[in-house]
Amino acid sequence: MSATKRLPQFMQSLKARLIVSALLLILIVMPLIGLTLNDAFKQQVKSASMNELKAYFFAILAVTEVNDAGLQMPEALLENSFNVIQSGLYAAITIPAQKLQHHQPSNHDSSSHSMPQITAWRSESLLGIELPNTLPSPQKGQGQFSDISLNSQPHLIYSFSVSFERPTSNGDSSNQFPITIHIIKDQTEFQQQVTQFSHQLWRWLFILLALLLVIQMAWLWWTLKPLSSLESELSAIENGKATQLCNHYPTELQAVALQLNTLLNTEQNQRKRYRNALADLAHSLKTPLAVIQSQQDLSSESFEQVSHINRIIGHQLKRAQSAAGSAWHLGVEVVEVSDKLVKNLPKIYCQPLIAIDQNVDRKAIFKGDEADLSEVLGNLLDNACKAAASKVLLSIEYNNKKLKICVEDDGAGIDAALQAQIFERGIRADSYKMGHGIGLAIVRDLVDSYHGRLCIGRSTRLGGALFSVEFNG
Repeated sequence: MSATKRLPQFMQSLKARLIVSALLLILIVMPLIGLTLNDAFKQQVKSASMNELKAYFFAILAVTEVNDAGLQMPEALLENSFNVIQSGLYAAITIPAQKLQHHQPSNHDSSSHSMPQITAWRSESLLGIELPNTLPSPQKGQGQFSDISLNSQPHLIYSFSVSFERPTSNGDSSNQFPITIHIIKDQTEFQQQVTQFSHQLWRWLFILLALLLVIQMAWLWWTLKPLSSLESELSAIENGKATQLCNHYPTELQAVALQLNTLLNTEQNQRKRYRNALADLAHSLKTPLAVIQSQQDLSSESFEQVSHINRIIGHQLKRAQSAAGSAWHLGVEVVEVSDKLVKNLPKIYCQPLIAIDQNVDRKAIFKGDEADLSEVLGNLLDNACKAAASKVLLSIEYNNKKLKICVEDDGAGIDAALQAQIFERGIRADSYKMGHGIGLAIVRDLVDSYHGRLCIGRSTRLGGALFSVEFNG
């Protein structure tokens, strides 16, 4: 089984495949773009906040002093946000707990992460806010960004460890005084910026997505329009409403259109020459046969054989002239043929008068040659009129490109044995009984040439014979 047959029915359309591909491309790419832009903006805003915290750190470091009494900080800072209670911008300085307890020189690296820290100073803005028990304590000369929670709100903290030198009492050595400066900022504003940007970004992306879908559908419609036009023209040719492809197509399809037109012209011309040759052959054979039949001394037995030869020639010529083998592109409106026959046959069978009723689908199409359809309908109706007492019914149905023709009469019907003989191979054209002669043989051969189906039975509505012919689209 091929890959195409395994696909769902709607995916077997080229148009459906292009539309699904375009939709998948848009629906995958656009969210990826949105996620990437949103993450990039978030990182940019966070980077800006980090740079801001670094700047505040240097401002705090500039006013930090250490003397014999310990850490000295001004009462008020230049950045007013540090002086406003719970302003969202905070500063704190921690020192190692061991340093505060002993107040004596030590060469031990007091900025170790494992050493406990205590808060030596905090800005006025931290009033009423409890700091966590453990704050980041990076190595001396290094900074660290991290996230903490204050009053159940997310905050960004920047910690940097430095060490001050203060002289000893005798003035000949130095004492290290390590501290860690913490700059803390509320992330509410940061989250608001990110959220606002995300909402605006996704809103515009959805608008862009809708716009791209409209543009994509318009582009696909414009791109596939030549295919739709080609399909319409082929359908018109198939239904007998046109004989050539007339539209101008893009370069890729123009060559196909030219080849199809060449094929159509070649096939039509070849069929025409073939029929003309058969007509000439029929004419050349009928003239000598007519001369033989006109001989006065011709015995009745010879006359019958000549007549039989004449009938066989007519039958085989009509069979050979059938366009079924090459008429895939032809289409005939059945009603045009049936109306002519129903109108003319009662003029022939007027004693007694035969009434022909119609139940015909006016949109029915016969995919074949008009002469073949006329031959099938004409012979079926002619046989029905011969066998009917007073009434014939012609029914034509057309559904899902399937054509069904039914001809019924109110005559005596056909024997079951003769019905079986009609479908046996090798039955000669003259073996049918009166009323169902060579005409039915022609119908059988024409139906077979179109790969149709001929059934014979008894009519439930009129009581006589029922001839049913079915053609697939």
